[in-house]
Amino acid sequence: MSVLVGIVMGSDSDLPVMKDAAKILDEFGIGWEMIISSAHRAPEKTAAYARAAAGRGLKTIIAGAGGAAHLAGVIAGHTPLPVIGVPIASGALNGVDALYATVQMPPGIPVATVAINGAKNAGILAAQIVGATDPGIMEKIIAYKDKMARQVEHKSEKLQQLGLEGYLEKMGGSKS
Repeated sequence: MSVLVGIVMGSDSDLPVMKDAAKILDEFGIGWEMIISSAHRAPEKTAAYARAAAGRGLKTIIAGAGGAAHLAGVIAGHTPLPVIGVPIASGALNGVDALYATVQMPPGIPVATVAINGAKNAGILAAQIVGATDPGIMEKIIAYKDKMARQVEHKSEKLQQLGLEGYLEKMGGSKS
């Protein structure tokens, strides 16, 4: 399996969140690589990685960082590939600073940004990017979304069968 997605995080403390991107890419059968590289503490390494990514066959890069780090933006400034930013919850602002730093990019340097700690969605978006030109991956994405829709329908049917209180009991809670 060839590596098509790069996953970059600013610190090893981001790994518990960023692992979700790798897991969903595994589910879709998409090869990935993962590195730690900081936009501020290792700027040359980060820029070199971004500049070489397309030439090595990557199709997109997922970049996750906490605080007001600009990892996704720095990577986007050095690559023609689509970059997906994952703001990581940390510090006093619990990820809001990371969200603003990731989403507020200047014109010409776009970063697709998912929710705070939204690495799973970043992985799904990366799969959709790869799937745009790979029919096999596209079929897996369609099947994944169909499965989610069936799960919702199943839950709705159970709610109708059990009623409010019965469903809440099944979930381990109550309405009060």
